[in-house]
Amino acid sequence: MSSGVVAGRSLYDEDHEYLRDTVRAFVAKHAEPNAERWSAEGKVDRWLFTEAARAGLLGFNIPEEYGGGGITDFRFNAVIGEEFSRNPVSDGLACVGLSSDIVIPYFTGLTNDEQKARWLPGIAAGELVVAVAMTEPGTGSDLAGISTSAIREGDDYVVNGSKVFISNGQNADLVVTAVRTGDHPHHGLSLIVIEADRPGFTHGRNLQKVGLHAQDTSELFFTDVRVPVDNLLGQEGEGFAGLMRNLPQERISIAANSVAAAEGVLERTLGYVKDRTAFGAPIGSFQNTRFELADMVTGVRVSRAYVDDLLARHTRGELSAADAAAAKFWCTEQYVNVVNRCVQLHGGYGYMLEYRIAHDYLDSRISTIYGGTTEIMKEIVGRDLGL
Repeated sequence: MSSGVVAGRSLYDEDHEYLRDTVRAFVAKHAEPNAERWSAEGKVDRWLFTEAARAGLLGFNIPEEYGGGGITDFRFNAVIGEEFSRNPVSDGLACVGLSSDIVIPYFTGLTNDEQKARWLPGIAAGELVVAVAMTEPGTGSDLAGISTSAIREGDDYVVNGSKVFISNGQNADLVVTAVRTGDHPHHGLSLIVIEADRPGFTHGRNLQKVGLHAQDTSELFFTDVRVPVDNLLGQEGEGFAGLMRNLPQERISIAANSVAAAEGVLERTLGYVKDRTAFGAPIGSFQNTRFELADMVTGVRVSRAYVDDLLARHTRGELSAADAAAAKFWCTEQYVNVVNRCVQLHGGYGYMLEYRIAHDYLDSRISTIYGGTTEIMKEIVGRDLGL
């Protein structure tokens, strides 16, 4: 990235920047040649996970004894997320970042020693694809409304219900599933890992979305699925606390990736307005174009400084839920705004799917919804203010 969009940063050291070069090489070798096919097929090839593991880009924080990197410095995750998000083929790469930043922490932070030994080696090798299933057809951000049931029968739970909008749902081998084990809205929730090959577990449709076509998003159905009690994460009734434990990292990850995606959009738009001519001059020479880009680039630089500070805090274990929520809604709303304005700068070509900006327009919109809607994020921030 040129200094035209991204200002100098102090968050990373040489090891992080070395990883950045590795990520770019990985994207060029594995993602760019397959991006169009993945988009048409609605999901990536499973080998992407094993190749990411071989390249050291999957499961950084899995302990070395289980085949992971044993690195708890989240800045390494952030570098990977930035490079994936900034690239035009980012929708096919999101599944890897999702695994590392959002799902794997359930397997490293909530499992006992036996569960770690059973699952982590396969996850670290990219051989076991993971997903987390919270959302249901009748409930979105309201986790207290989860109705998928897990009734204990001897040494098993019997699971019945369904989930929707599950990322990695088509490829997943292990699904961290939020289930109801009691009547209390929060203390009646538990987390159970369900293997995809269990009788009664079926993958539903790979849902047709407006954007992010290479990222599989699925329905999941559970009909009398018998799951060993040994698959319970933590204690029964502690599922809500487990979900809340991981949400701040999910949200700062989305925020950081949204800033990187906006930087990529601006970089590509800057190149376009320098080349595209109208009335005998590059459209970048028009005052309106300069003012629009000056405003957007400055705003994204401010967001980058804000997010870098929060990433440093998260690395130190100091990130609050309210700070993560604030960053999530601010950066995703800005991302959507930047894309919308850059479409305008492309004129009629901005509406043509042969131009990347049109795909950016389709892909960006979900960012203000997944991981918690903007409205829910504002509610979290507002309550933190004592309101």
